[in-house]
Amino acid sequence: MAGRYKAYPEYKESGIEWLGKVPQGWSIHSLKRSVDGVTNGIWGNEPDNESDLIVLRVADFNRDQLNISDDKLTFRSIDPKDRASRLLKKGDLLIEKSGGGDKTLVGCVVLFDKDYPAVTSNFVAKMTPQEGFDSSFLRYAFSQLYAGKVNFPSIKQTTGIQNLDSDAYLLESFVFPSFTEQQKIANFLDHETAKIDTLIAKQEKLIELLKEKRQAVISHAVTKGLNPNAPMRDSGVEWLGEVPEHWKVTRFKYLCENIVAGPFGSSITKDMYKKSGYKVYGQEQVIPNNFKIGDYFISTEDYLRLARYKVTKGDVLISCVGTFGKVSVFPSTAQAGIINPRLIKAKIHKANSPYFIREYLKSVTVAKQFDQFSRGGTMGVINIAILNEIISTKPPYVEQCEIYDFIKAQKSKFSLLLDRCEKQIALLKERKTALISAAVTGKIDVRDFVSEQGQPQGI
Repeated sequence: MAGRYKAYPEYKESGIEWLGKVPQGWSIHSLKRSVDGVTNGIWGNEPDNESDLIVLRVADFNRDQLNISDDKLTFRSIDPKDRASRLLKKGDLLIEKSGGGDKTLVGCVVLFDKDYPAVTSNFVAKMTPQEGFDSSFLRYAFSQLYAGKVNFPSIKQTTGIQNLDSDAYLLESFVFPSFTEQQKIANFLDHETAKIDTLIAKQEKLIELLKEKRQAVISHAVTKGLNPNAPMRDSGVEWLGEVPEHWKVTRFKYLCENIVAGPFGSSITKDMYKKSGYKVYGQEQVIPNNFKIGDYFISTEDYLRLARYKVTKGDVLISCVGTFGKVSVFPSTAQAGIINPRLIKAKIHKANSPYFIREYLKSVTVAKQFDQFSRGGTMGVINIAILNEIISTKPPYVEQCEIYDFIKAQKSKFSLLLDRCEKQIALLKERKTALISAAVTGKIDVRDFVSEQGQPQGI
């Protein structure tokens, strides 16, 4: 960072370990002096078309842009006497007081840069910058503090929700330049972080396109085969189109020896679970395709009683409730066990490859069929009746294996490309965080920054 930008002529010790040295002319004092207190929000009542007002929630925080997202604004009825002191002004800061999680601590601060009237919810509070403090600079300052987890000592968690003691947090010290310099730093960061955000957006778009391309390659392989010169015939199914002439087109039930839905809730209850024994498999393993995870077990006695639901090597497992349509093949290395009520298992005929069938069930062709079956209702589940009627391609066994080998190789190739994109995004985000930190703590001097002339360029 220092190599790209010049430093200030003189520095002094801040007396704050994590802050280190700061520019000579900057002031060091508590965050409390930069804002006019903290005003808690209100949730109000159901909308009544008379006293309705936008109530901003933590869900409306755009954590990347450090502002508010307008995608899904919430209206609530707020009594006039309750809104007076809570109405937001453009330039106010919003601080998350309750919420958070293991990966996202409570205490995020964003800028309210909108013109519409709004208040905050009871999980969010407003902070109005004091005179002499630039609101955009402050949002970057709070962003730097949040990234450095300076808010962590002020977090209390007596239940599942984290609560921020905002009074304690605002007693933390920070370093502040003059108002004019704050504006220059904010303008610099607005310009440079926008460039980084554009690069991140391009990488995210590339990830989206790669995933679409991967899905298209797989779907083409399981419905058209690998030989572009193979004679084709009409499958007779609108959403399937033409298939290789020597392929069969059948229903899913004819590919299987049997299909079994997980046990009814009354057959397996939570009080049956043990710390060890035979494993109970569910969506927890199927969705990530990882059969090593999970810690639900049943006794030998219950396993024998529920033997109808036991899983063996090569069984195709399909999640059927909630997150439906996820498919895995039970591996030989997995521990013996049964499926839970959220799975369906299909034992495949030996004349078919369970791995080819897994890829077919995950294809666009099958997704269209699920959509067709769900028309006129909500598709919250997949049941055996639906699975039985799924139209399936049936290449010769050897060709099924060849297609799966091809798909496996393609997945590996796409995984490398996707991994590169994810790493690039991570590096760009690290770059953005480091740039904000360096600018708001005076590690770099951006007072001469002029965006129109492109100096200095930070990427």
